[in-house]
Amino acid sequence: MGRIALAGLPLWILCGLIAAMLISIELGYRTGLRHRAPKSHRTVSSTVKASVFGLLGLLIAFTFAGAGERFDHRRMLVAEEANAIEKAYLRIDLLPPESQPQLRDDFRAYIRGRLAVTRNLPNADMKGLDTDLKQLSILQHKIWEEAVNATKGIAPATQALVLSGLNEMMDVAGLRTVGFISHLPFLVLALLTVTAFLGCFLIGYSTSVSGARDWLSDIIFAVVISTAIYVILDYEYPRAGFIRVDAVDQLLVQTMERIDGNEP
Repeated sequence: MGRIALAGLPLWILCGLIAAMLISIELGYRTGLRHRAPKSHRTVSSTVKASVFGLLGLLIAFTFAGAGERFDHRRMLVAEEANAIEKAYLRIDLLPPESQPQLRDDFRAYIRGRLAVTRNLPNADMKGLDTDLKQLSILQHKIWEEAVNATKGIAPATQALVLSGLNEMMDVAGLRTVGFISHLPFLVLALLTVTAFLGCFLIGYSTSVSGARDWLSDIIFAVVISTAIYVILDYEYPRAGFIRVDAVDQLLVQTMERIDGNEP
């Protein structure tokens, strides 16, 4: 049962990356000492080093940019959903009075369900998320059927206005659902991590030529690269770490409060 978010994105992930990279540097250094003949000053080809570190730089740049773009997209979708829900709710006023109370109740249940899914997301697994989203989908169809029945016999322009608002609300909900499960592919993350470890190994291997260690440079490199990978993960799981979208959820809460405040 797969987790959809790293619970709390603990700092031990960052510490573990730093430790693993320092170990990789040490392994490279010891490997170089064992495989180098006495008085030999051969080192790793500059082409190999340039290729590995160039690939590492590109991977960090592209994955960081992609994670940042997905983060901004998730925030915008929250705002769009809040606006779409409120707009669709207000258009209930255009329907016959007898059909409005049930639709209003279902709308309130729907937005509470959306808020519950959002708040429980960091601790949810894929099975639990699917169950919650299926329940909301059932409620969506119920709201749609009630709205379609309520618009029978009214002006076509009014019918189109009400149903288009519901369509927009459901479309944005679908996009947010995709955003819940869209993250950096594991293979790309694995390639980034392996390339970083290989770069550390090459640093240690090259250092073994002179036998003089520069631990300060090694530690700085390990900390910088590890922090970059950690921040990418933090961007990818914006409800689990330090970079969060929780503040934007307040728009949905405010929409819920306005809907409750407008209760007839």
